[in-house]
Amino acid sequence: MKRIFTIVVLIASLMFTSCEDFLTEDARGQLNVDTYYKSIEECESAVTSCYQALTYGGWWQINTVWLLSEMCSDDAWMGNTTQSQSDYISLAHYQGNGASNGPISNFWQYRYKGILRCNIAIDRISALETPDTESRDRLVAEARFLRAYYYFELVRNFGGVPLMTSFQMPEEVAGTERATEEAVYKFIEDDLVAAAGVLPRRNAAEVGHATRGTALGLLGKVYLYQEKWQDAREALKTVIDEGEYKLLPDFGDVWSLAYDNSEESLFEIQYEYHATLGLGGSLATITGARNGPGDGWSWCQPTANLEQAYIDAGDTERLKWTIIKSGCTEIAGEDQFTEFVETSKALNKYQEYIDKYGWDPDCYIVDPAQHKSARLIRKYFLPLKDRPAIYNTDKSPLNHRILRYADVLLMYAEACNELNDDESARDALNQVRKRAKLDNITASGTELQNAIRLERRLELAFEQNRLYDIRRWNDDNGKKVICNLMGSNGTFVKWNTDEATRDALEWENQGEASNKGISFNENRDMVFPIPLYEITMSNGSITQNPGWN
Repeated sequence: MKRIFTIVVLIASLMFTSCEDFLTEDARGQLNVDTYYKSIEECESAVTSCYQALTYGGWWQINTVWLLSEMCSDDAWMGNTTQSQSDYISLAHYQGNGASNGPISNFWQYRYKGILRCNIAIDRISALETPDTESRDRLVAEARFLRAYYYFELVRNFGGVPLMTSFQMPEEVAGTERATEEAVYKFIEDDLVAAAGVLPRRNAAEVGHATRGTALGLLGKVYLYQEKWQDAREALKTVIDEGEYKLLPDFGDVWSLAYDNSEESLFEIQYEYHATLGLGGSLATITGARNGPGDGWSWCQPTANLEQAYIDAGDTERLKWTIIKSGCTEIAGEDQFTEFVETSKALNKYQEYIDKYGWDPDCYIVDPAQHKSARLIRKYFLPLKDRPAIYNTDKSPLNHRILRYADVLLMYAEACNELNDDESARDALNQVRKRAKLDNITASGTELQNAIRLERRLELAFEQNRLYDIRRWNDDNGKKVICNLMGSNGTFVKWNTDEATRDALEWENQGEASNKGISFNENRDMVFPIPLYEITMSNGSITQNPGWN
């Protein structure tokens, strides 16, 4: 709550002038909320700041929890075994002590800062008197879409959260309580429906701006998370039928720098690298190998369990564009692979690794001593030709994909299957599988449901979907899927600790324990804890999620 208070006080201090008239003119060089928002250009700048709040331009405000969500699933380890990363381990390993977690606290704070920016923009831009009502209404719709997205990020991580729906002064915020999860979702739906009714189609919108399809696609996901199958189907079918988006022919292009803002993309975060201004995205460096070329930070590494899922499915195409594995003799899309080989040969244990694992002498080694799984995320990887001159500054030009058409098709397939329209479900599913060079699925009912769920894992790995999917899906025994993956009897935990199935690279590096998830508690771990600081400073009006101290 203090952070909510702090944000309000800061904005108020910046934007409102004193009632005293010790000045005879406005303070120069200072923006004033009463004199700003007087032109479309000023309003556009305000909405740009709402977009900037997607990540705030840094790695620690938002990116950390995006990666943390992957670490909490069966797709990723924390990964870095040379540095203490207790904030990630406490939640990714379900230790039950994350209420004071730094990344969680930052995420909460900065999502609410983004919401505040949107609230002010919506209030002020709506009141603008201008003949250009089309531009005014579009800007309001963009801010409403972003506010909806920020609340969606909060509700799917924390459950019900305080609903701040307009700009409020500190005394108006006091005593704020958490809204119910249902109320938050209803607010999100209202924002997205309103935005979809105003936002332009893709071809009429500026690159990077939210469109009608963006709003409808997210709306479909919001409905899906609530099991509003019919509503989800209708929203997603509208996106499909309007025909503005389609799958790229090659899966390898989906996360390519050359295909930023492609015809498959409904929404992505725009990055432009600039060394002097410190602009660019962070994930390529954060998830990159500690042993170069590139000096990455090695947070969030693919599990052998995910790799095996691709192998079992015969999915070689998506495997090579999703996971880079130590011992490989090529990296998909990397034309300068020999430089990676030379870096590997500089490792002290190079020959030892070659002999121990039977690797080719001209392979790339992701040092198993420093990386839990000795695997990297290929989707975030930048080939050398695309990298900035100074790669380890955690800035790169690759856009981050938030929502793409393959996700729309798979969500539509899921909704159709739940509504017993398996023909439509198969058609959408098989469009995605065809690009992956896989055979059509002919199954129905529960078997088709399982195929759709597997397809989401294989297609959308590391796109901030997996944790939320396994939290929301019901399994055959009536429990959520995550409850059967994690815990002392969880299939993921057993797979990683059973001598017959565990991966040698992962097992031999116990810098991160292989029994991740063994202490999972289904009465606690379906959501993250509310930051303890917020609860303390609210004097208890904001309450904690069950099971968290």
